[in-house]
This record gives sequence, structure tokens and C-alpha cells, in this order.
Amino acid sequence: MQYMLIQYPPVSEMAGSAADGGVPDEAAWQTYTQILIDAGVLRGGNGLQPPSTATTVSQKDGKRVVQDGPFADSKAQLGGYYIIEVADLDAAIALAEQSPAVKNGSVEIRPVYAE
Repeated sequence: MQYMLIQYPPVSEMAGSAADGGVPDEAAWQTYTQILIDAGVLRGGNGLQPPSTATTVSQKDGKRVVQDGPFADSKAQLGGYYIIEVADLDAAIALAEQSPAVKNGSVEIRPVYAE
């Protein structure tokens, strides 16, 4: 079964960009990615630019509203995701708990719809 591991690191860890060196603990993310590769479960994924680069689109009274920045103002923001393929939820949880995001943020695990 495929699961998406949705990474929510603290905003403070997302302050950098690729141009200025990226995430402060980039080595931890590279190590975690390698764990998923070595386990043979990684099917895809990407990191995201910092929340300050976001644009949010919504509607109010039937009219488009465009806002600079992320939808939610919180201490943790969506930082990226991995798609993994494992036997069951327990296996997904075991891999999610190794993510750098769990130290000060969280990882949401969601099943992917199968076609």
C-alpha cells in the first residue's frame, strides 16, 4: 500500500532557501531520504520552499481572493512529502518516526488512493 508521509517541520527550520543553504539540518533530511531509498520503499516526494514563498487562493462571496503567504499561520508548516510503498500502516509509522520532522514538528501519514 502507498502512503504519503507529509512533513511538518517547525517554520524556523524552513527559513532558509536553496539559494542560501536551505534547511539548517539538511544532512538529517538527506540521511532520512537515504533510509527510505535503502529500504526500497521510496516512490516519490519533494521538499517545498519556505512558507513565505506561498500564495493562497480562496473565494469570498464568489470572488477570488489571493493572499501572499501560507493559509495557516502556525509554528509548523508543510515542508514536503514522501510517497512510500509498504505492507501496512505499522510499517509506515515505523518509517515516519525516523523523520527529522518528528523532533520538533510532526509527520502526517495518509493512504494514497489506488487506481
